Amino acid sequence: MHTLFIDYLDRLQELHTDLRRAIEGLPQDALDWSPGPGMNSIAVLAAHTTGALRYWIGDVAGQDPSGRVRETEFHTKDLDAAALIARLDAAFAHSRTVLERLALSDLESKRLSPHDGRELTVAWALAHALAHTAIHAGHIQLTRQLWDQRR
Repeated sequence: MHTLFIDYLDRLQELHTDLRRAIEGLPQDALDWSPGPGMNSIAVLAAHTTGALRYWIGDVAGQDPSGRVRETEFHTKDLDAAALIARLDAAFAHSRTVLERLALSDLESKRLSPHDGRELTVAWALAHALAHTAIHAGHIQLTRQLWDQRR
């Protein structure tokens, strides 16, 4: 695997670890709690983050359809920490598999987004996946902090 993909995977692993730490040990009411109107729960954010990661790296960059239904991610409720972490682990493992198959020349390859038909490069999809995961990892960490301060 090229150094670029190794470094990318290392950064993705750091985010994966951060996400796991933020979710581990939380009771169900914390996972389903929303800090305010129009704000998502940790369960919703985790489901959406894993769905998006699988989509951008798997469906778009790797051309491996997941059958994702994005809207259902925002209705996630009653999934315990173990189930959410299992989803994170599966999305990360799949991302690793896709990244192991990619070559530098693939970064310039064009892909069609199954969601909206936009033409994107593999490089764009990978960059977006990493940024999107980082943003939502921060959301999950902040929501966890807000939950912990409620006590």
